[in-house]
Amino acid sequence: MFATEVTYDASALIINGERRLIFFGAVHYPRSTMEMWPDIIQKAKDGGLDAIETIKLGEKILTNGTRTDKDLGNSVTLTTYTNAAGARFCFLSNVDSSNGANDDLQKDVMVKKSDDASAKLTWAWTMEKKKDTMLRKGSLKAHELLEQKEITFDASDYLWYMTSVEINDTSIWSNATLRVNTMGHTLHAYVNRRYVGYQFSQWGNNFTYEKQVSLKKGTNVITLLSATVGLANYGIRFDKIKTGLAGGFVQIIGKNDVTMDLSTNLWSYKVGLNGERKRLFDLQPSIGVSWNTNSSYPIGKPMTWYKANFKAPSGTNPVVVDLQGLGKGHAWVNGHSIGRYWPSWITSTNGCSDTCDYRGKYVKEKCNTNCGNPSQRWYHVPRSFLNNDKNTLVLFEEIGGNPQNVSFQTVTTGIICANVYEGAQLELSCQGGQVISQIQFSSFGNPQGQCGSFKKGSWEATDSQSVVEAACIGKQTCGFTVTKEAFDVPINAMNGINGIARLAVQVAC
Repeated sequence: MFATEVTYDASALIINGERRLIFFGAVHYPRSTMEMWPDIIQKAKDGGLDAIETIKLGEKILTNGTRTDKDLGNSVTLTTYTNAAGARFCFLSNVDSSNGANDDLQKDVMVKKSDDASAKLTWAWTMEKKKDTMLRKGSLKAHELLEQKEITFDASDYLWYMTSVEINDTSIWSNATLRVNTMGHTLHAYVNRRYVGYQFSQWGNNFTYEKQVSLKKGTNVITLLSATVGLANYGIRFDKIKTGLAGGFVQIIGKNDVTMDLSTNLWSYKVGLNGERKRLFDLQPSIGVSWNTNSSYPIGKPMTWYKANFKAPSGTNPVVVDLQGLGKGHAWVNGHSIGRYWPSWITSTNGCSDTCDYRGKYVKEKCNTNCGNPSQRWYHVPRSFLNNDKNTLVLFEEIGGNPQNVSFQTVTTGIICANVYEGAQLELSCQGGQVISQIQFSSFGNPQGQCGSFKKGSWEATDSQSVVEAACIGKQTCGFTVTKEAFDVPINAMNGINGIARLAVQVAC
């Protein structure tokens, strides 16, 4: 929205003569990657927000710093606030939908390095205790399917639904189907203490769980474990979106499609896991819990807790843990949660492109990356969580995985790139005290491709490589104004060539 006149009184903002209430929300940017920000902002707009509180992190810099505006060309402006200590808070604006706003900026490509001290982990394990839920022992009972969030009250992702059914004629029910309509997000089922399996909603909405089951004569205990995978936090009436089995049904389909509806049975409920209650993820030993260390750990077994000690990777670079091989669950380091994981869920192989262009109207499909891979495999472990000597990683594996390849790694800058149009400033900087060691690509002309896959265009300056090498090799930071003169290109050399010349650079730190 563009306004020419903004005033206010005690009741409202007055924008161009119209009284308005501005609805705004907040985003904690460090808890998401930069690649996620456009989607988060778009979701905020879709949810009805007029503004987003984004400046809290830079409040002191914005209110006490000095502002400078730099025209980067092509209708792109960089606004920078700098305080006395040199800390900066920046805004990038682009008013031309025909040109991208990510040119002239450095792009860092990070690489992960294994640490020898923690390359191989030795695992202890214990199974999640389920005797109580297999016997329908809960803390609440009702003749209906209750909403999960209202019962768990954010104490756990998990809610147990337990009931029983009497069977007299096994000829109808010995080969039956358990059908459950649930609002999500994942569902596990047990019948008479035997694990039936799990299913999940691919898009986080309601789905129908179906598995073959065999019921015996007499009392049959049916235990369902519903798990949430994050909750909706935007959209129309997002707080009213149900989770768990509320609003759905639980049915047994027998021979000749004979159907038994258990939705209004007497259901028992229990919040959370026994392992959560005993705080198996804490450093302090849990009373009554024994970890198996003398036998090989189970692989592909649902509801398993794993524990391993490790030494913190040396140095000061950021630390990540690679959870490759695991299924779905939760991870803790020294009692601190580092998040839920689900590396077994693979994203679609379609929708990614070698180019990224945010110009024009935003749609969530823009600039998709990592197609055909887990949405997340590496999890950040803040060094403030780590001890100098022994550290402990605890995993709760919900659906079954193999922790064999789990390892700790450090993250450092591998290569850095820049695309700089003629007349703008090239600025390159390595992190962590590293210096620029190699100019892997440099072309002043009309280079093609993107970082990691640059290639020469139809023409380039002869001195493209040597000029950048002379300015940058051996330095932590380097830069210069990109001009024809800097690359010894004659003024009339570009006659007949369309477009503005630019410099594409890729260097190693």
